[in-house]
Amino acid sequence: MQIGILLGAFSRPTLEARLEAAKAAGLECVQLSMDCAGLATMPDAIPADLAARCKREAASRGIAIASLDGTFNMSHPDAQRRKDGLRRLRVLVDACEAIGTAAIHICTGTRDRTSMWRRHPDNDSPEAWRDMVGCVREAAGIAREKNVTLAFEPEVNNVVDSAKNARRLLDEVASPNLKVCIDCANVFHTGELPRMSEVLEETIKLLGKDIVLAHAKDLDHDGDAGHLAAGKGKLDYDRYLKLLHEAGFRGPLLLHGLSESQVPGCVAFLRGKLAAISDPKTHQ
Repeated sequence: MQIGILLGAFSRPTLEARLEAAKAAGLECVQLSMDCAGLATMPDAIPADLAARCKREAASRGIAIASLDGTFNMSHPDAQRRKDGLRRLRVLVDACEAIGTAAIHICTGTRDRTSMWRRHPDNDSPEAWRDMVGCVREAAGIAREKNVTLAFEPEVNNVVDSAKNARRLLDEVASPNLKVCIDCANVFHTGELPRMSEVLEETIKLLGKDIVLAHAKDLDHDGDAGHLAAGKGKLDYDRYLKLLHEAGFRGPLLLHGLSESQVPGCVAFLRGKLAAISDPKTHQ
């Protein structure tokens, strides 16, 4: 696994300065949000020279662009909002090759009209599932045109709120361009934290072969959990990373939900956990 970060964790005036900070922290890869390059997160256009600059500046520092941030509310009750999101997603998809990546992180969203991360009681309705699946299916078709992979994240506040629903979505859309970004700090519903090992094992069992990105943060309670830096909460990282490893995941492990001052400690924490996994003596 390659240790990386969501580039927005570094507050700097330029893309180059953010990438330099990632390099100084010893990170191997980043998830790039276009607001780090002076645009909107979901821009209406990406100038060709900016896309080339992103690729050039990352490569010159030995940093891979693991994915782009393409999150918008794919379950929004307003169909026009979903269409606008798909239009902007196409902008990102079309720019992927020039930027130097083939993956985009997406969010299945919620029925909440103001935040795609806030739970809404209508998330469990058939209409919410129908609208979300339709949007995701169209997004996967857009991605297929450019051989781009979309990675959605199961999250307790979203319509896809569990590994079971993530598996259902993958099976219904049935697209080779739709995969999973896993963040096991986001999969514990209220009351499930005491069943941590069971939930982690079920999650990776159901989704392991489709995981292409992994996030690294932590939680201190289940349900609508807040974000803590990796290693600062209750998530069993030994089990989480071991299960990912056993499932064959060797991709980007991206830190987020942390302050810049916490980056060195979190990088060291992940390196230690990954080293233990790769050492056969730890499994004797």
